Parts: sequence; structure tokens; C-alpha cells
Amino acid sequence: MSSIKKRNISVLGPQEFTGIKLKEPANYAAGIPAVKVALKHAFKEMGVVKSLHTLSSMNQKDGFDCPGCAWPDPDKPSKLGEYCENGVKAIAEEATNSRVDRDFFAKYSVEELSHWSDYQIGKSGRLTEPMVLEPDSVHYKPITWGDAFALISDELHKLNSPDEGIFYTSGRSSNEAAFLYGLFVRAFGTNNMPDCSNMCHESSGVALNETLGIGKGSVKLEDFDQAEVVIVMGQNPGTNHPRMLTALQKCKENGGKIISINPLEEAGLIRFKNPQEIKGVLSSGTSLTDIHLQVKINQDVSLLKLIIKKLAALDKERHNVFDHEFIATYTNGYEELLKDIEHYSEKELLRLSGVKKEVVDKAVQLLADKDKIIICWAMGLTQHKNGVENIKECVNLLLLKGSLGKPGAGTCPVRGHSNVQGDRTVGIMHHVSPELNTAIENTFGFTPPDKEGLDTVHAIQAMHDRKAKVFIALGGNFLSAASDTEYTARALQNCDLTVNISTKLNRTHLVTGKTALILPTLGRSELDSKDGEPRFFTVENSMGRVHQSKGLLRPASDHLKSEPEIIGEMANAYFKSGHSVDWKNLSQNYKLIREKIELVIKGFGDLNSRSKGSGFYLPNNVRDLDFSKLPGQKAQFSLCSLPNHNIDEHEFILMTIRSHDQFNTTIYGLDDRYRGIYNERRVVLMNQIDMDKRLLKKLDTINLVSRYDTIERRALNFLVIPYNIPQGNLASYFPETNVLVPYNHFADKSNTPISKSIVVQIEKV
Repeated sequence: MSSIKKRNISVLGPQEFTGIKLKEPANYAAGIPAVKVALKHAFKEMGVVKSLHTLSSMNQKDGFDCPGCAWPDPDKPSKLGEYCENGVKAIAEEATNSRVDRDFFAKYSVEELSHWSDYQIGKSGRLTEPMVLEPDSVHYKPITWGDAFALISDELHKLNSPDEGIFYTSGRSSNEAAFLYGLFVRAFGTNNMPDCSNMCHESSGVALNETLGIGKGSVKLEDFDQAEVVIVMGQNPGTNHPRMLTALQKCKENGGKIISINPLEEAGLIRFKNPQEIKGVLSSGTSLTDIHLQVKINQDVSLLKLIIKKLAALDKERHNVFDHEFIATYTNGYEELLKDIEHYSEKELLRLSGVKKEVVDKAVQLLADKDKIIICWAMGLTQHKNGVENIKECVNLLLLKGSLGKPGAGTCPVRGHSNVQGDRTVGIMHHVSPELNTAIENTFGFTPPDKEGLDTVHAIQAMHDRKAKVFIALGGNFLSAASDTEYTARALQNCDLTVNISTKLNRTHLVTGKTALILPTLGRSELDSKDGEPRFFTVENSMGRVHQSKGLLRPASDHLKSEPEIIGEMANAYFKSGHSVDWKNLSQNYKLIREKIELVIKGFGDLNSRSKGSGFYLPNNVRDLDFSKLPGQKAQFSLCSLPNHNIDEHEFILMTIRSHDQFNTTIYGLDDRYRGIYNERRVVLMNQIDMDKRLLKKLDTINLVSRYDTIERRALNFLVIPYNIPQGNLASYFPETNVLVPYNHFADKSNTPISKSIVVQIEKV
């Protein structure tokens, strides 16, 4: 028996400053600067020739899908390339020429690596072969694929119950990999399938399912061309979904208006210089936002109630502001909603929202005369205690206006990761679906478990309490993505085995169970072939369209396996020959996986053929105005409560945000160009009046402290930056401030962490 070595691991990484430089925030997004920055990243990581070759195939019909965001591709992609600055950064990270091999791990211990920044860790390069970290060691060493699968099998067989296993999924996985992974986990005997949706759009899924009967948005990309009004809420598309700016530009060119609702006025919603057009290069570009409602953090329900209340008053006068025919035909709860609105004072709603009355009135007048309305949103609405109700209030407005099931109107939750929606569609979920279980049993001959599994926050608690002992992650950087970083770290370290299926090194590889495995996999851009024949995957974009993705680059190493191969061989090692599923064959034959998906998941008929080219849309009942699965067979109005933070004069509400050099937990660089912040991530954006009250000057150093349930959590050494943000509100980057988010405080019903409304105090250093 080997002794278990106590590793000296830094969970949070370095907390020193890196040399901040400040400029004025930008007043437009993209343009020539975006092209220059994108190419600089690409050429540095891949070289010129490889960069141009790779980018020419990204988001093209016969190429590979961007590994970044899930924004859909147009039917006719630009000849200049259908990608954005941050898409180029994403592919540069994946297709980098740098390598993390056995020599790298022999040189650097996990103890030393853990003291590197997330930026340094990510820039190390691509993983090249399976590695194991044994209990008595601080260095990863090579392990054969066969021995790695045998180790996983042995640890899974040791568990007292299948429910002691946690099987996490990141949104970068393909439909084929996710389907096979979900199949294996259910065959193993548990529904413990937390996924990255639990931490982001789970609130959207719950709210949309309960009100409209489907946990997805209802719009298509072409709806933006016909929309009269697009409302962008709690979202920063210029950084997080830059290709969305082209859709907003088309909306404006066709006469549409844009309302932005956000605590920060982001450059990407002020003006857009489209680098694929001459006017985007030579002119001032396209002005996007017509009305900006600078709402206080998590007061979106207050603002929406105020807008609805004012629209209701206008409707009493004009009788044509609300779509009464639509309401009578397709909805339940209209009268109750109107009665509920009467209980709220316009003056109090206005005060809570923090928005100026004249700006609200301007928005109301615009909405009163329009019915082709799209509401888009992201994490700014979902990651709150009342995240589900935030979305339901958006649905209320759309139902009142009849803005569903028609061109240019509908719901648009903008997903972050490239196939996070597809993963859920093909079965990655901790909930039990009797319909899915029956289809699996009929197709594969085994009975899936019917006990609900653990989502992300409850999986962390189970590992922390030693009720779960094996953690396997299909992609992602679990530690840095999850809330309550130090608590999550202890949870992972309590496991007997942690396994990460990854393309690149990240912090979760360093904060591990007693034994840890890194299983390197192919990237989205790399050629995946069997017996000399290229294979392709399928993905689903943010608007429900399924299409193929086929890599072209030579793999980073000859030792890499695809995700389906890893999953299938892991399952085969566990079951050996004693199971009804031919895991080995499925892992190698993606066409066969797709044929099985057709049999199990509705809407995927003829998947092998229909996924080629532009692909196809999955069924969407909202587009057809079919609410037959809901109570009364109608869409549901909701009575939503106002948020209640109970903060005192010494407290702030902090929201976590991304920098422009970042996608999720991947740090591309140290600049936030659009906000004028360079070479530093340990910053807090703060209103100047709040700074003056606390005698703070620009670039003073503070600590952030959150206190929940008598537990004090601290984020140390942050520089104060005066910024245009509502009083009483703060903003700072994640994952650095995830340490402040309590593991046991999350959204009602969806269990999404409260990362966008953390009550904190500040301490001057």
C-alpha cells in the first residue's frame, strides 16, 4: 500500500498584482483593433500558415464548429470567415503549437503548478498522453490507456453504490460523446450527471419549461432581420457572443430598435464596427442601443414590472397595447397578473430599479406600438436567487404583446458554450425522464435508474461530505467554474479518484482526489479518423439547429483519443463483455451512435444525412404555438416576487463578470480592452460616489468579504476602479471572485449559484 502524501496545493493561485494600465472605456466593439488582436493571438499560438488554414474552415459547412460560444452560423457564411475575435482566441488556444508532455510534468510538480495563474496554466499547451497522479506523488507520470481504463474500472467497482460516482459534462462535448456518456452513466446505475448548464442557463430551462413547455429559446437567426425591437438583458455580446453583433446590426439596418438592460453600459451594445464590411472599417460603424436602461444588479423584475404596469395603463386607454386575441387564445393567468401588478407602486418600482423615469417612459412608448419583440438574455438574469422568476417576467412581457410564434419575435436565451444545449437535448441531465428511460430500455435492453441524480451544487456537497468518491469530468475546468472555490477544492480532494477528459491543462488537474487521471482528447479543430476515413460530430447551436462539425488539423499527439472512444473504452473496461450494449463498437462508429440517437431522442430522424450542410432545426412547440403539454394547454403567466437582499449601508451587491480576454474560465490574456483595463484581473468596478463615501481613491487596494450562514469568505487584494456602475453595486472578474459565492445559496428551483448578486463588504488594505 502506498502512503497518501499531503500535497501543498494553492487552490486560488497567485494573488499578486501584475501591473495595471488604464485607459478610457471603448465606445464601440470590433473594427480593425479586433482583427489585429485576433490575428496576434492566432499567429503567436499557431503560426501564420496554420492560422490561415484553420480559420478558413471554422464555422463553414464542411469545416468545424467554433469551440467557443453557441451563436448560430448564417446559412451563407461570409467568404472572409464566419468568426469573431474571441472565436479566433478560442481556436488559437486549442490549436496551439505548445505541448504539455511527460517532460513538462517531470519538471513541474502539481504543487508548483498550482501557484501559477490560470492564465499561465492555460498557456502551457496541449496535453499529449494519459497521465496519472498517484497518492504518494506530486508529479504526474505517463500511464497507458489500458491501465487508465482499468484504474477507473477498479475504483468504480469499489463504490458501495453507483450514486457514489459523479459524472460531470462540459458544453464543449459533441452530441455523440454526450449521448454515449449519458448512456454509460445510466448503465452504471446513477443519474448523477451534473453539467455546466446547472451553473448558467438552468434557470432559463426551468422558467421556459414551466411557462412555455420547452427549456429552449424560440427564435431563429433570421428573426433578428424582422424584429421591431430586440431587448438585450443581462448580457455583454461584444465580449461573450461577438457574432451576435452582426444580427443586431441587421436588425437596426431593417428599421428595428434595440433596448439594452444592464448595470454596465458595454461597448458592444453602444456601437459595432463590422470588420467584414468596408463601412465597418472606414466609417464610425453602426449605432446599436437606442435605449439603455441602467438597472441596478438583480432589479430586473422591478424594472419589468414597472414597464408592464405602465403598458397596462396605456392599454386601458387604447385597448390595443396588449394582444388580447393572443392572450385569450393561448394563455392562462392574465387577469391574475393584472391584479398582482396593482399591488406595486410605480414610484417604488422605479426607485428599486435605479433607472431614470424618462428613460423608462421612452422604452414603454416604444414597446406599446410594437409586437415583433425578441428578448435576449444570459447570466445577468439567471445567476440569482430569483433567476427563474427573472426569466418568467420576461415571458410575461412577451405573452402580453403576443410576441411568440411569429417572425421577428420570441425568447432568446444566449448559451455560452458551443454545445451546452445539445448535451442536454441528447440526455445529459440529473433529472429523470420516464420517456427517455423507456426509449433507452427499448433500444439498448437495460433499465436506466429512476432516482433523480445530483446537480452541480449538490454533487459538490456530496463529495465534500464523502458521500461521493469518484469524480469524472467530460471536459471543463470544474474547480474554477464552480462556486465557493475553497469548499469545492476540499470536495475534490476528498475523492478517491478524479478523472479529467481534457485538451489543455487547467486548475482542476492540480486540485485533485487522492489519485488523479488526465485523459487527453482531440480538439474540435483536429482531424478525427478511423482506418483512414474522416469522422464527423454533430452539435446543436443556441437556437436549436443541429449540424455537423469536422476537424482538419493534424492531432496534437498520436496518443490522443476522441471523446466517444474514451467513453466507450471506459465503459467496456467496466462492463467487460457482461452488458447488452456493444460499447467498443459504438465508441468507434459515430454513424451507429447517431442511428441510436435517432431511436432514443425525438426530432433526430435521419440524423446522419440531415446534419450535413446547414443542418436542421429540432422541433420547437413555441414556434408552432403548441402549448398542449402545459396546464389548460396554454402558456402560463407568472406572478413573480421582487428580490430581497436586505443589505445595509455597509454592504454592496457584487456581480461576477468576464474580461474581454476570457471565455468562461479560459483566460486568453490579461486585458479587458473594451472597459479600458489592461494587464490586470484583480480589479473591482465601483461607482465614484461610493468610493468618495468610503474615502477610496482610484487603484486603492481592498479585500472583498462575503458572510453567509456565519461563514466568512474572503477575496484578497483587488484594485478599485471608478466606473459607470449603479451605486451600491460592484463588478469583478471570475474565477477570482468565485471564492465569495456560497455553495449553499442558489436559485430557487434551478439551483444555479448566485454569482451575479453576492452580498459583500469591503476592507481597505
